[in-house]
Amino acid sequence: MIDLHCHSTASDGLLPPSEVVRVAAEKHLSAIALTDHDTTAGLAEAQEAGRALGVRIIGGCEFSVAAEWGEMHVLGLFVPAGNPAIEGFLTAARADRERRARAMVTALVGLGIKVSYEEVLFEAAGGAVGRPHVARALLSGGAVQSVQEAFDRYIGKNRPAYVDKGLPTFADVAQLVHATGGIVSAAHLRYRATLAVLTQLQAEGLDAVETRHPSHDGEVVANITAMAAKLGLARTGGSDWHGEMQPEAAHAMLGVQSVPEEWLADLEAARPSAGGRAP
Repeated sequence: MIDLHCHSTASDGLLPPSEVVRVAAEKHLSAIALTDHDTTAGLAEAQEAGRALGVRIIGGCEFSVAAEWGEMHVLGLFVPAGNPAIEGFLTAARADRERRARAMVTALVGLGIKVSYEEVLFEAAGGAVGRPHVARALLSGGAVQSVQEAFDRYIGKNRPAYVDKGLPTFADVAQLVHATGGIVSAAHLRYRATLAVLTQLQAEGLDAVETRHPSHDGEVVANITAMAAKLGLARTGGSDWHGEMQPEAAHAMLGVQSVPEEWLADLEAARPSAGGRAP
């Protein structure tokens, strides 16, 4: 089995990349994709650990893009670390993350909550800053009793300290990833994965769709699988694990989505270098 969606401390995960790989080896996974938000900084460490432990590490990144409903997450797979075009794009994305986090802190302080941007940076520990780090800072400071409460009360969509991201288009991200030999998969679409949405995304460069994800129930998995087959899209799946020992509903433990290694063959075939979609 494999897992094509997980995170490390390079973004908002709880474990260093090498520890994520160690857990993958303990669970007898043959391959994982490290898909940290807006960074490939953890790939070198993960790949070194993968060579030592016998786990294939697929370079990945989770991008945020604009969608008709607001924000959509996109997995770039077979993404190389250190590519100048990718890194330039991701540097700008991380700068916007920092802007957003600062604005959220300002809003929280305006609500009378004692929290600072320095506390958020402490929680990020050098990784790409995100809302989970703001939530963890609120938890550490005693403003909330759980990370979920931070989202529900303050920094979730339509909450008083929520701040929008600056989002690129899906087509721009697809073109960027294809140019480096990678593919793009729409992540955890749930009920938003309609035939019309997937058809439009495919016209803009979509190669695959995440069918197996902790937020997808059996009906959603069946529906997206059928649409992927109809459109000729490859499938991806993963736990979206962030390192928790008892993940909440949107995440699961590494490897539990039962993604077969055979899916990699279809994903490899979709790569531009394999004669799939042209860059």
